[in-house]
Amino acid sequence: MKKAALHNLGCKVNAYETEAMQQMLEQAGYEIVPFDEKADLYIVNTCTVTNIADRKSRQMLHRAKKQNPEALVVAAGCYVQAAEEELKADGAVDLLIGNNRKKDLLSILEAYEAGVEEDAVIDIGRTKEYESLFVTQTAEHTRAYVKVQDGCNQFCSYCIIPYARGRVRSRRREEVCEEIRKLAQAGYQEVVLTGIHLSSYGLDMEGENLLSLIASVHEIEGIRRIRLGSLEPRIITEEFAKALAGMEKICPHFHLSLQSGCDATLKRMNRRYTAKEYKEACELLRRVFDRPALTTDVIVGFPGETEEEFNQTLSFLREIRLFETHVFKYSRRRGTRAAVMEDQIPERIKTERSQILLELDRENSAAYILEQQGRTVEILVEEKMALDGVEYQVGHTKEYIRAALISDQDLTNQIVSARIVRLLGDRLCLAESRSYSDQN
Repeated sequence: MKKAALHNLGCKVNAYETEAMQQMLEQAGYEIVPFDEKADLYIVNTCTVTNIADRKSRQMLHRAKKQNPEALVVAAGCYVQAAEEELKADGAVDLLIGNNRKKDLLSILEAYEAGVEEDAVIDIGRTKEYESLFVTQTAEHTRAYVKVQDGCNQFCSYCIIPYARGRVRSRRREEVCEEIRKLAQAGYQEVVLTGIHLSSYGLDMEGENLLSLIASVHEIEGIRRIRLGSLEPRIITEEFAKALAGMEKICPHFHLSLQSGCDATLKRMNRRYTAKEYKEACELLRRVFDRPALTTDVIVGFPGETEEEFNQTLSFLREIRLFETHVFKYSRRRGTRAAVMEDQIPERIKTERSQILLELDRENSAAYILEQQGRTVEILVEEKMALDGVEYQVGHTKEYIRAALISDQDLTNQIVSARIVRLLGDRLCLAESRSYSDQN
């Protein structure tokens, strides 16, 4: 039996695709082994969102070839689309598979073994086809990420993703629901709808949009929670927010991309909203949901970001008090408009600004959790964890607060009603169980 090892880099969409490829290989008779073991086939599903992602992709490919020089090493995904010629010249890489060809993995491998090297990198910017991949189980045994959309039409000035993923392409609603029904039958109680630009779902389909998809998923028996991936703030209209609030399975946890709290910076980034509009979206969600968890992404050190512009972002984040802020230092991407902008910010300043926002994030996160003290919440238990000699059962609330329980029973994949007591550690709270419900 041939052995295969896969490694995923990047976002949840990439992780979904990696799991789909792994399941294809398992069905074809491959034994899946850890990436640090000797295998006959190595696949690295690459990422190109930053220079660091590029470097990690190359490192994993070279690591695979070093572990077994006789193995077939395959580079797949976004870095392949962005740097095809570079990877063709890399002696550690035997085969390239671009985006929208991962579904053809087995036939591409079969052709390669027969001595026919197929061109498996398409012009991603021209395709209108959504690549149908299916997952029946995931690395997380209680929560399943389901890819429903690919591509992006936004062309933010710093972002390479539209060039690596192509234009917006949506998955048929019936296909999404079919996969989620099977996941529910396999015992999954929570699904996360994800995509490269989730808010654009249905843009390429007549009569479809993200809200209609969510409504259909909400009707699927066995699914207890629906969580949404990253959203654009412009999608948060009164109609959208109130419709979600009327669906009991929706998790009140919304990740709204910000990137900057300064309008001048947002304009250079080609983000199509203002800080005021972003704030209004947050206020709307807080009106229709009871204490929702709002999270975001912020880029520091974007070209031309002055001290004053950074301070505007800092003041804005202090004002809107989000649950979590993921902070990224601007990474120059060849082929984007931002890469040739003047006033590129030194790395030292990026690091200083990043540290300031990370400290604010820690404060805001702890404050949000403390505000939940005394509340009774529902926790989907995911794993066991030892901390200071005590064994806890750990999971997430609907708001995505990580919570730890003490129980003599194994509560894995059960939804537990519990009261939040106090902070237990960084972004972790202690909860006291009141009851539990076995939904398996």
